[in-house]
Amino acid sequence: MRILRVLPVILGMTTAGLMTAPASAESVYRFTGSTEYKDSISINSYRSKRSNLGAMDVRPAERRAERREGRRSRSARVRDREESRSERRASRRSQRRTRTASLGNGGGSWGGGSHGVASYYWQPQRVASGGWFNPNAMTAAHKTLPFGTRVRVTHAGNGRSVIVRINDRGPYVKGRIIDLSRAAASAIGMTGQGIARVSMEVLGR
Repeated sequence: MRILRVLPVILGMTTAGLMTAPASAESVYRFTGSTEYKDSISINSYRSKRSNLGAMDVRPAERRAERREGRRSRSARVRDREESRSERRASRRSQRRTRTASLGNGGGSWGGGSHGVASYYWQPQRVASGGWFNPNAMTAAHKTLPFGTRVRVTHAGNGRSVIVRINDRGPYVKGRIIDLSRAAASAIGMTGQGIARVSMEVLGR
């Protein structure tokens, strides 16, 4: 009878001890090593990485858009500069054509011819119209006449004249109006002096 009374107490203590006992290593390992636990971690990490990548991609995309806008604005500025240059070149060509027409028709300061000092040159160099200077060609340099303009140059001392074509710029010495090639200067007999007083008549192009 005494044993029967004590038995329920022993069973109750044993049950309470089992309920409060810590989990065994085997049960913990089984839980952490389960497929469901690993899958949940991998899915959560993937979602977090994806959200972080999405947040990181916003700024580079904005920078790319800004760079594209900058390139477009630079291209527009370049186009504007090219258009302004072409307009200036067209304006200069128009002014040259007008000047040439007035010269060919006998108008302007060259209408009755012009008088001044001519010189000549022979040194190898590039000419303003392009290419290399040929001292044996009937050419000349002038400050303003368009390239290709034909001019009759007459020596004031002996009356000899020569027709030359303008293909260079000059002379840049004060008081001189034209710079002849060596061949043209020889044709009017001024190579001995180097310079001579001449008259010019524009014949056109």
